[in-house]
Amino acid sequence: MTALRPSSLLGQMLLAVAAALLLVQGLGAALVYRAQRERFQADTMNAVAFRLISETRGIERTSRRLHTGPRGLFADRQHRFAVQSSGSSPLRQGERRDGAAEDKLRDILASQDFAAAEVIVLRRAVAADAYAQSMLHRRAARQALPPEALSRMMKADLYVAGVRPASGGGWLVARVRAPPAADALLVPLLLQTLALYAVLVGVVALILRRITRPLAALTRQVAQFAATQDPAGQVAPMGPGDIRRLIVALNAMEWRISSLLDEKDVMLGAIGHDLKTPLAALRVRIESVEDDVERGRMASTIEDIVRTLDDILSLARVGRPSDPLERNELSALVASVVEEYEDMGEPVELEPTERIVLEVRPTWLRRALRNLIGNALRYGHRARVSMQREKGQVVFRIDDDGPGIPDDALETMMHAFVRGDPSRNTETGGAGLGLALARAIAEQHGGALQLANRRGADGGVEGLTARIVLPL
Repeated sequence: MTALRPSSLLGQMLLAVAAALLLVQGLGAALVYRAQRERFQADTMNAVAFRLISETRGIERTSRRLHTGPRGLFADRQHRFAVQSSGSSPLRQGERRDGAAEDKLRDILASQDFAAAEVIVLRRAVAADAYAQSMLHRRAARQALPPEALSRMMKADLYVAGVRPASGGGWLVARVRAPPAADALLVPLLLQTLALYAVLVGVVALILRRITRPLAALTRQVAQFAATQDPAGQVAPMGPGDIRRLIVALNAMEWRISSLLDEKDVMLGAIGHDLKTPLAALRVRIESVEDDVERGRMASTIEDIVRTLDDILSLARVGRPSDPLERNELSALVASVVEEYEDMGEPVELEPTERIVLEVRPTWLRRALRNLIGNALRYGHRARVSMQREKGQVVFRIDDDGPGIPDDALETMMHAFVRGDPSRNTETGGAGLGLALARAIAEQHGGALQLANRRGADGGVEGLTARIVLPL
């Protein structure tokens, strides 16, 4: 059921209006149908009573006392039948009596002081009634009716009413043309419903369109701003007053957020410059230290500080990259990164890759791959790099042979400044930014970073698998 329900505001509102209209119109149609059936039935039974009383009392007296006589549809001369006297009931085996019509006829006769010992009313096709057929054939011959007119009359239905007077005697059987069938009543109701649907749903759709169109434009703008943090191309206020005020407020918020991000970039640039300058001076000064071991330790500490500072600044800038997207052949990009480690004699293997061209930010993507390969070498002693196409995505995979990461810490390890156990992080002096930066770069490209422990046949951990998944 959820799959059939529309997800948009316009679709849900139209569905609600259509459902409510269907309910109301259904109830209205049922009431109209019932009223029409009751009216037709009352007219028919009045016509039957008129014929019966006319037969027993005379037409003049009946006309004065019976206020509702046969009119309109039931006054058709070609469907008038004489009241038949019969010694037996008109009900045949297998025919079904109409209890509601019998009650109505009994009430009408009682109101006209016509005492009836028994009343039977049933519906029968003209083609199944020999008396009606003979009457119509004689009438057609007498009036020289065309065959199609006779055929049309033969297809009609009759109400056959039999009354046995309380005063005694046989049955009086009257026949009148039956009211329209149920489907004849449903056709105008169906047309009326369709007309109401066309008018009301059309009007509601126009109103909702005026509301949802600016909302759709605003949604696209907010999604674009979330991806680029660029407030350019904001939606002009339009639609109803509430929607206009919402657009104005969101535009102002985007400008404020963009201004704060610009201030943050300026501040980080200043911090990076102000910190790197004294660090460069320290790097020069330590050359005067005579102890080679101490000088090496000091130089390593400075390098760690510079590397951590660079990671922090990169992580802060990754959400607002300055370099544009470029079409790159990804297998060549991966091969170039692996070659860097091979030139340094590191145990990095390039496994099979596919030729895939995609728009990426190559500098950032290389940075993410280097971070993951560096972690694999640092904790798993070797790295195997591959790239494949999987279900409309490109997957960069880096496998190592290390101890892995506890399953409950896989997600936490991708947060900034989070370190694993001492055997994985403390000895390296890392700040816990490598995985966080790789994750941010993957998300910058609309993808994700996935970590999973690789297990052997005995269930033990054989290494860690890091995957960067980007949409094609």
